[in-house]
Amino acid sequence: MALRCFLFLSLICSILLLVVDVTHSAAQDARKAYIVYMGDKPKNGVPILPDLHVNMLQDVVDNSNIDIAHEDLLLHSYKRSFNGFVAMLTEQEAQKMIVSVFPSKQRSVKTTKSWNFLGFPETFKRGALERDIIVGVIDSGIWPESDSFSDAGFGPPPKKWKGKCQGNGNLTCNNKIIGAKYYRASQSFKEDVESPRDSNGHGTHTASTAAGNTVIKASFNGLGSGTVRGGVPSARIAVYKACWGNSASCDDADLLAAFDDAIADGVDILSVSVGGTIPVDYLNDPFAIGSFHATGNGILVSMAAGNEGPGAKTVTNFAPWQLSVAATTINRQFITKVQLGNGKIYKGLLPNIYGLRGKFYPLIYGGDAPNTKAGADGSISRFCVRDALEEDLIKGKIVLCDGPMDGAGDGAILGGAAGIVLTGKKVDDEQLGPYPVPASFVGLEENSDIYKYINSTRNATATIWKSEEISDVLAPYVPSYSSRGPNPINPNILKPDLAAPGTYILAAYPPSSGGGRAGYYIDTGTSMACPHATAIAAYVKSFHPKWSTAAIQSALITTAKPMSAKTSPDAEFAYGAGLINPSRAPYPGLVYDLDEQDYINFLCSQGYSGKLLQAITRDKTSCSSKSNNGTANDMNYPSFALSIKDPKFVNGVFHRTVTNVGSSKSTYRAKVVAPLGLKINVNPSVLSFTSLGQKKSFVVTIKGPIEKSNLVSASLVWDDGAFQVRSPIVVYFAV
Repeated sequence: MALRCFLFLSLICSILLLVVDVTHSAAQDARKAYIVYMGDKPKNGVPILPDLHVNMLQDVVDNSNIDIAHEDLLLHSYKRSFNGFVAMLTEQEAQKMIVSVFPSKQRSVKTTKSWNFLGFPETFKRGALERDIIVGVIDSGIWPESDSFSDAGFGPPPKKWKGKCQGNGNLTCNNKIIGAKYYRASQSFKEDVESPRDSNGHGTHTASTAAGNTVIKASFNGLGSGTVRGGVPSARIAVYKACWGNSASCDDADLLAAFDDAIADGVDILSVSVGGTIPVDYLNDPFAIGSFHATGNGILVSMAAGNEGPGAKTVTNFAPWQLSVAATTINRQFITKVQLGNGKIYKGLLPNIYGLRGKFYPLIYGGDAPNTKAGADGSISRFCVRDALEEDLIKGKIVLCDGPMDGAGDGAILGGAAGIVLTGKKVDDEQLGPYPVPASFVGLEENSDIYKYINSTRNATATIWKSEEISDVLAPYVPSYSSRGPNPINPNILKPDLAAPGTYILAAYPPSSGGGRAGYYIDTGTSMACPHATAIAAYVKSFHPKWSTAAIQSALITTAKPMSAKTSPDAEFAYGAGLINPSRAPYPGLVYDLDEQDYINFLCSQGYSGKLLQAITRDKTSCSSKSNNGTANDMNYPSFALSIKDPKFVNGVFHRTVTNVGSSKSTYRAKVVAPLGLKINVNPSVLSFTSLGQKKSFVVTIKGPIEKSNLVSASLVWDDGAFQVRSPIVVYFAV
């Protein structure tokens, strides 16, 4: 008893309670799963044992109100990389856990023409250490039998690997997939397989995009045919299944457990194509907490920016220690022709693998087939959503649907329609992927013409042809689904960081998912962009294994290709520094480096202190007077963002330090590109280096006024003739 009390008291100063509303099958409805997060591991070598966590439960749980053992209330102990546990508690018991509570949310999961589109062909120079790089993927699992994950030609795992294969009799690892684990605090496996095997497809797709083998003659049932490969095909993969079911939903408790293990296992890069939909404070965000610990252990965490665009402040995963990746298009589109009975042909979009082979079917407008028994009328049935259509009126017919909206077309599919024609302004929403029936997406004008044809004849008919692949000459641009900045928490830290291909990406998939009988599938979203950035981060690390996570992140940002605001009107808030550039990323010339103390100083400058700060960092961490007086502008970030309240008064000062990683002797000169009215001064404007690793500091001063605009774009380039180190500069009027 005395030992238990001593251990408990020694931990009180660093306990943070995170309430996690995880769905659980426990019989006691009053209990929910809560995360009790207790900061970093003890540095004195004392092991973290589940018994300690059970003892803590005994101190807060009302014994008169439970009929199960305390051990059964403990769902999971985080003990490998940070300290904490998940337990079934009542709200009253949770409040006894010392400090603060916050509700957790269920998260969602947010190739190969894309690599050639990025100027990164198979023959490009490879680092000698690529086979020793371990890419960790936190997602919905993996389908190991795919050719993308064959271990032919691979030797044993790197000696640094400490992980395991938790196949549960359902999955076997190899020398390519060197580790696989799964996490399910709720213990609910009704919609999925209790193993790391991927029944959804999302995790398989992202893992193969990042590090899948080279596979020739791959396609999605004939679409996108060609050679498919990951960005680092020689790298190893470690899988952490924390997302479950058809929707690939992910609970905070499982995500934190995955981070915990991945850090301890020895992965080099983490790819996390998962995110929330509502921005939350760092200490209420398991992604921020987990990625902070990963960063502190030298693991760069690449994360999807989110699929909540195009609204402002929709970007997720925006902590400065995370690489936030937006999505772009590539030079690939799919044209799907809709031919009417009167001979007219309309070219729609969507990757459609089926087609009706020229056979004509009756054509009906969804608004003319309402399911009145379910209370629907034409104003609802026109969108063809679930339960809105009368099955007897649409079965075996092609249905014209208005939209777009979530679930558009679902009612027609479930009702036995022979095909669907969807409608909207742009076909760039991430939900508009391949459908299980012949489908096309036409514009508003084409929709109007088809509607007029339906009303002009008693026997309207149509057919839908299989898609044809064409080139998208406007690519790259950021589609509307990709989440936008500015940063909702720290307006002077630019997010997203950069952009990568995320639209119509062909990658591995379970053979039974999405209709992809060949085991490859075309998917869209920032979830697809994230593993592209993951791969290039791994590629850079294979050349520079000792670089910090911040140095690698800086290299990716400062070598990105500038993109056009003409095709992506939200500019840097859409694409950050621009399109990721694999060929230049390992050779940035200069890097903006950071370490863990810099991130701590940043948190201090944002008002974090005491127990709240200690909970995310280390037990004895505190803020100095210097860090308390700092601002986000003082953080050594490779981009510049300035939020202003008055466009007539612009005054921003940024302190930065660069480290020479290019030529030992070099002289860089500052080149500033800015619109009229915006005055940007760099002091000093010349930086001379005499050795590698040498650091030089400078100050950027920005003054106005500017036009009353939401965003004004500029840039700073340090140029020595061989290397061009570009940082975006954004000044915007905060509304």
